Amino acid sequence: MTVTAAARIRAVRDGARGTVLPLLASAGPLALRRTRAPRDGWARVTVVGAMSAPLGGDRLRIEVEVAAGGRLTVDSAAATVSLPDREGRPAFYDVLLTVGEDAELHWLPEPVIAARGSDLRMTTRVRLAAGARLLLREELVLGRHAEPSGHLTTRLTVDHDGRTLLDQSLAAGSGAAPGWDGPAVLGPHRTISQFLLVPPPGPA
Repeated sequence: MTVTAAARIRAVRDGARGTVLPLLASAGPLALRRTRAPRDGWARVTVVGAMSAPLGGDRLRIEVEVAAGGRLTVDSAAATVSLPDREGRPAFYDVLLTVGEDAELHWLPEPVIAARGSDLRMTTRVRLAAGARLLLREELVLGRHAEPSGHLTTRLTVDHDGRTLLDQSLAAGSGAAPGWDGPAVLGPHRTISQFLLVPPPGPA
């Protein structure tokens, strides 16, 4: 049995009280929990896996909106492990992040792990208004301990004030085109990590 689920978060500025969460809608394996914010004026949401997911055939989606002036951190309680199903179908995991004017989002999930035999197609789309700020962490692990990697395809697109800042994709693991594990790409390494800060730090 496959799962189709979409979880939604909306954060808004609420005067002197800081940032509130008028929309926090969990779905399927994507359970959203309000947790202690890292600092005054911020809200924080932790994604908790309510069941094993994504499995082959699943279609999962998280939508996050931070309205103008809001401050939000989203993290996760544990790594996301992509697992195969008996039919070898791909799973899809889509993330849409929208950050309004003078708002700030810290997107800091735990790693995504492509377990042996799995096939995960993951997309992250970020839409930033003028004056919006973003800290994004993406960590990918190809295979669990002492096992071959599953197949993992990712795409990250970031638009800022109507202009595309970044559009990159990666295919790695079992079934990827030759060369993904060559010296020009990953070589012997099985972990990929990147941090994106928008706007970048100014001159010292």
